[in-house]
Amino acid sequence: MILEPEKFRSFELAGWQEIPAGYHQAFGALTTQAIEPLLDAVRLKKAMSFLDIASGPGYVAAVAAKRGATVLGVDFSTAMVAQASNLHTGVEFREGDAEKLPLGNALFDAAAMNFGILHLGQPELALLEAQRILRSGGRFAFSVWAKPEETIGFAIVLRAVELHGEPRVELPEGPPFFRYSDPDECSRGLLVAGFESPTVTKVAQTWRLPAGDGLFNAMTNSTVRTAGLLRAQKPTVLKKIRDEMRASVEKYAKGDSVELPMPAWIAAGVKA
Repeated sequence: MILEPEKFRSFELAGWQEIPAGYHQAFGALTTQAIEPLLDAVRLKKAMSFLDIASGPGYVAAVAAKRGATVLGVDFSTAMVAQASNLHTGVEFREGDAEKLPLGNALFDAAAMNFGILHLGQPELALLEAQRILRSGGRFAFSVWAKPEETIGFAIVLRAVELHGEPRVELPEGPPFFRYSDPDECSRGLLVAGFESPTVTKVAQTWRLPAGDGLFNAMTNSTVRTAGLLRAQKPTVLKKIRDEMRASVEKYAKGDSVELPMPAWIAAGVKA
């Protein structure tokens, strides 16, 4: 596997420019479940300065602001910055790349990244940047999905592709999506970036979606890498994948909805 960081970045950026509304609708109620534990991990309190890195729709920044912090959110997608600004008036958002933050050294008391590290071509650079912009004693935390066998939404789509599709398609090669699903890799990444006393804790989350094609539609219309994998399949194959996914979610049905376990890891460290 030959990684293509710049091509992968362009691929991710193009994708996120197109799906702010779809992501908000499909993933908003899920990824927000990690926010309070994420902010607890950085010990965010009133009057602290806080940076929301890869802020997306601005969920973390908004909750941090409600805690009384002075908040800035940065994201490389101008469409996401616009959406965050519309959703959360009174919170500042601006364009900025997690791997090369347009900010000076030692400006913030705390920082966090909610599932953003999964979408970076060079996540190690983002960890270094998070360390750089923190003051001494500042804390940083990031969230990632648990392994696919535990995050049922991903398990279902990957299994359907394995059974009926072509898992190796022509997409820009990025880091393994589940790289940081290993707590030891989370700790190692933080230590290499210069953080001390890393901790990794699991957070239970539940993804509630419409029954039937809810999961298929969310993965196809509200993601980047997984959507690319699905859209690269032949139409006849894609129908088989969709039918397989529809059948697989039935065991998680609750009336007109399905409830899928989607646990996450929250990794945190402190700058000396």
